[in-house]
Amino acid sequence: MKRILLALLVLASSCTVQKINKSLTKSPVFQKGHLGFMLVDPAKDKPLVAINEDKYFIPASNTKLFTFYASYSVLGDGRINGLNYLEKGDSLIFWGTGDPSLLHPDFRDSTVIDFLRKSDKQLFLVDNFDEVDAFGPGWSWDWYNAYYATERSAFPIYGNVVRFSKDSTQSGFDTYPVYFEQKLSPKPGPPSSLTFQRDRFKNDYSYFTPASSKNFERDIPFITSAEFAAELLTEKTGKKVNLIFGEKYLSQDPKKLQTAPADSIYAQMMKISDNFLAEQLMLLVSDQLNNRLSTREAIDYAKENLLSDLLDEPMWYDGSGLSSRNMFTPRSIIALLSKIRAEVPLEKIKAYFPAGGESGTIRSWYPADEGQPPYIYAKTGTLSMSNALSGYLITKSGKILHFSCLMNNYQISANDLKTELQKVLYFIHDRY
Repeated sequence: MKRILLALLVLASSCTVQKINKSLTKSPVFQKGHLGFMLVDPAKDKPLVAINEDKYFIPASNTKLFTFYASYSVLGDGRINGLNYLEKGDSLIFWGTGDPSLLHPDFRDSTVIDFLRKSDKQLFLVDNFDEVDAFGPGWSWDWYNAYYATERSAFPIYGNVVRFSKDSTQSGFDTYPVYFEQKLSPKPGPPSSLTFQRDRFKNDYSYFTPASSKNFERDIPFITSAEFAAELLTEKTGKKVNLIFGEKYLSQDPKKLQTAPADSIYAQMMKISDNFLAEQLMLLVSDQLNNRLSTREAIDYAKENLLSDLLDEPMWYDGSGLSSRNMFTPRSIIALLSKIRAEVPLEKIKAYFPAGGESGTIRSWYPADEGQPPYIYAKTGTLSMSNALSGYLITKSGKILHFSCLMNNYQISANDLKTELQKVLYFIHDRY
């Protein structure tokens, strides 16, 4: 009798897998572009479903899975190093590590400001901004006004953005930092919503203000430089911050000031797919490894020391996934998910990853049955030529499956793709 029951279970499982495979390969939606899909039950020796699993796809923000793993492996989950500094006589000489938390509108970390204020020494900021290109390889020039393409830098302050916000009780809006109020000028115009625009080459902003009672919050990047960082630090600390140059300082072994918890940065980077935080995390990895700021060196280290066992070499160029030069295969992402699952506690994964129907970029998608906890914890990815979702799926039977879905070159809406994928993932959750 036991053998018969076992055979029936195996047969039922096989039929379920066949239905999953058919729902993907025969779908009129997925047939309109290029699909890569892989589904793995870690308890089994082979994948349940594998469609173009060895083909390279543009992953968009699925790249952040690799950024997260590299950061978690090198930086851990404690506090990050927010400042490199040397004390020489009556001078405090310091420079940036890439830490994005300093006065960031969401973190408001003031550890560095407090440290500089309390010092009885003269303050000297070493210019290491040349180590970091403001934009990543393959980024589009016309993204300069968009938060998703906030400039990368050696010493971010205020998240390298100006935040404009209001609530329904306000007639005007708030500007953070207030420094930029002097850089604002109103413009009459027809837009139906409050609109901000930065000059392409200067930190000057214009805005349209139609009558509106709606709440809003908008982050617009500013142009970064060592000179501007020194100016902002001088204003905030109330002490003169002098800008100096000197490779001799950067080549020394500095002390490191710890600032924000890495946990909070991982969670925000993953949940809302924050490109700026992803880029800065890779600089923090580089700083931790060799006291230099180089995304390329951080990626090369990760590929050589953390990901050398992947069957397909990651074509990895930035931290965020904005570059269309990034290319990964579904089976590489599955292998990465297995590494994360083995090294990161499940409760932390649930805290970092967007949860279907509940939080982050999938709060409106992949909902669980009413009264049930989320069954999808996964990272999204969206570019004009790419839509992706990879992560963990919890079945009603209690299994934790790993999946990766990469969709490229679709001439249909992202909502159509997500609606179709939602059907497939719920079927897996319900039946497997």
